[in-house]
Amino acid sequence: MNQTATPNLLQGARVYLSGPMDFVDSRADEKAHGWRHRVSDFLQKYEVTVFDPWFKPEVRGLHEYGQEGQVTDRDPDLWSFEPTRDGAYARALCAEKFWPALHIDLRMVDASDFIISYCPTNIYSVGTPHEIILCRQEHKPVLFVSPPIEFPTLELLRKHLQAKGDQEGADLLQQLEGEVPIKPNPPGNPSQWYRVLIGGEHFFDGFGFDAYRSLFNWPVIGMDQREKLHPPRHPLLPFLEKLSRQLPPKWDWERNDYAPNDDWLLWDLKPAPETGGAITSPHLYQGYAKKEAE
Repeated sequence: MNQTATPNLLQGARVYLSGPMDFVDSRADEKAHGWRHRVSDFLQKYEVTVFDPWFKPEVRGLHEYGQEGQVTDRDPDLWSFEPTRDGAYARALCAEKFWPALHIDLRMVDASDFIISYCPTNIYSVGTPHEIILCRQEHKPVLFVSPPIEFPTLELLRKHLQAKGDQEGADLLQQLEGEVPIKPNPPGNPSQWYRVLIGGEHFFDGFGFDAYRSLFNWPVIGMDQREKLHPPRHPLLPFLEKLSRQLPPKWDWERNDYAPNDDWLLWDLKPAPETGGAITSPHLYQGYAKKEAE
């Protein structure tokens, strides 16, 4: 990592880390050791403000508003589909209980210059697509990580049952595969809808943590084993490192070549040390201002 490179285009940028939180293997492990911790470590080296939904910022005047794990704890027995007064009350209470978290997360997306989304195709998520769509509606970039998805344990179990001659177990396993959304995606290809929404130059098949682990003293986690088995062809972290020096282009169909990508608007705001920030000559392009001064 070259920290002396100039200019640091990411300095002062704000980035939101989007991805599944509910249907992961373990919410506790994801919060304590997940990918967000590492990406946050990496981005803070470039003086980036990182918004992590596991650790929501405090809101002035609204103590603990929307904090994850506090007001967002959901009682699985509270929800009801009953078309009764009590059922309506339970549904309204569930919605009201989660509203602050949704409000804060979307506000963080709105305040960000771009977002990073981790979207494995085997994990159900609703908030992540909402955040991605909001970001793209504002013409801000989404850096989309879609890793290879395989189920090696499933294949080992299938071979084990075959070796044991356990036909009943093999039939149950086949039935389970039909009941559960176990769909391998070895290349990590994102959905066609995402391809149109996000644009071709902002997809990644992994993070590339291994090249930076010693620098940050990251402990080994399950994601490291998966990236070791399938080294990313287009990892995110080297892209971010390059982004600090040069904005990425996009493909222009009319030119049939790369062209500047005007989704990348990283504001150059320099607040005074003791007062609020201000934009100098906001209505006058600086090149014109220089000519007029001459």
